Amino acid sequence: MPRGDGKLSTDLDPFEKGPQDACGVFGVWAPGEEVAKLTYFGLYALQHRGQESAGIAVGDGQSVVVYKDMGLVPQVFDESTLNSLIGHIAIGHTRYSTTGSPTWENAQPTFRSTPTGSAAVAHNGNLTNTGDLAELVANQCNLDRERVRRQGGQAASSDTDLVTELLASHPSRSLEAAAMDLLPQLRGAFSFVFMDESTLYAARDPQGIRPLVLGRLERGWVVASETAALDIVGAARVREIEPGELIAIDEAGLRSQHFAQADPKGCVFEYVYLARPDTEIAGRNVNASRLEMGRQLAREAPVEADLVIATPESGTPAAIGFAQESGIPYGQGLVKNSYVGRTFIQPSQTIRQLGIRLKLNPLREVIEGKRLVVVDDSIVRGNTQRALVRMLREAGAREVHIRISSPPVKWPCFYGIDFATRAELIANGLSTEEICASVGADSLAYISLDGLYAATTIAPERLCSACFTGQYPVELPDPELLGKHVLETATPAIQTPTHSITTTSNP
Repeated sequence: MPRGDGKLSTDLDPFEKGPQDACGVFGVWAPGEEVAKLTYFGLYALQHRGQESAGIAVGDGQSVVVYKDMGLVPQVFDESTLNSLIGHIAIGHTRYSTTGSPTWENAQPTFRSTPTGSAAVAHNGNLTNTGDLAELVANQCNLDRERVRRQGGQAASSDTDLVTELLASHPSRSLEAAAMDLLPQLRGAFSFVFMDESTLYAARDPQGIRPLVLGRLERGWVVASETAALDIVGAARVREIEPGELIAIDEAGLRSQHFAQADPKGCVFEYVYLARPDTEIAGRNVNASRLEMGRQLAREAPVEADLVIATPESGTPAAIGFAQESGIPYGQGLVKNSYVGRTFIQPSQTIRQLGIRLKLNPLREVIEGKRLVVVDDSIVRGNTQRALVRMLREAGAREVHIRISSPPVKWPCFYGIDFATRAELIANGLSTEEICASVGADSLAYISLDGLYAATTIAPERLCSACFTGQYPVELPDPELLGKHVLETATPAIQTPTHSITTTSNP
């Protein structure tokens, strides 16, 4: 969202763009269950992974119905809508855009008719060979952007739409066979859930960068981005979908095949920030990892202080761990308004200039006269920390020491997290001492990369830490072929067709 004239970088702006979450995916195969409602609650548990749009596709063995719209899950769906989505199989999606603008056309699940039925697809991650796939679609499917424009259509511009088109373009193959042909051609990060009228599929890239887990219901199966979504629908965790694996679930049961050899490189930032603290990834509880990050941070960067506080909510577990290890009391020094930042109503310049804190407000009686340790998960541009330090000093804090539970973010992510550009990342151009001076803190320290690895208990060679190191586990194409809007500037494109079996709230 726009930031006005840019003069208020020191204000705590709720629309300041930090690291934006990856998407959330959910799928269920459960005859006799209300699969649309199960998917709704699964998406509710995954809402933190994407707040731009939400959608559900349901199949009943004969047809597939897709309902999607812009907004949060409870804004898109109501009781009557969910009751109208009848079937035994469903997939769902919450989106934050990493390829393609946040428009209705790019909301998911995406949909296509196939020679043998229908295909609906939901995707968490980001493909790095999108340009190649767009050319393949343009050649193989005879679609291009100029034709779409001449016909007055609206072109979708997401990597997911390209994948959906390619899955649907094999007249002599089943959806499963088409997937086994296409998946080895994809590069980057992907956790897919997709479906036709009767079968649920799930697939994960060979590096397993984004999480994807399998669960068991009494009368069916569930796949989801995080184990927290299994918990909310009462599914027992079975295992993770393996890197390079495609599973299919239908009336014959569950079957598995591998389209590529596994080379695990799970995203370490899932442990730092992205995942819910009550989620388990690769056998490690996220909250336990964040507590240990705080403890490790206290060992690496001790400081004399009176109180440890967190930047809520993502900094809270690490702040508790820091307090436990240091012996400094933990307290709530900031109150967060959880409902700010997802609205379409911009605060006026007058309100911003008055310095009203829409997102966080200090508890003066707690922090006045105190030497504070403020624990946060990351620093991107530094604007939030600069405003926070100023706010705490105005509320009477005697000293403000910032501790960050991840190493300096110096590189952008091309695998499903929308960071700022490298030029905007404050740690890319400034040393820790210079950042400390820039934000006005008394001291600043980050956890070491080795300390972060140790906190996850995952072997470093099985983790992707490219945003800290610049070492990308999947080779990247030329810079002009990367970026969120690559399909909106390139020539090849595809169109989201309108189908009689697709329903939306805003056609």
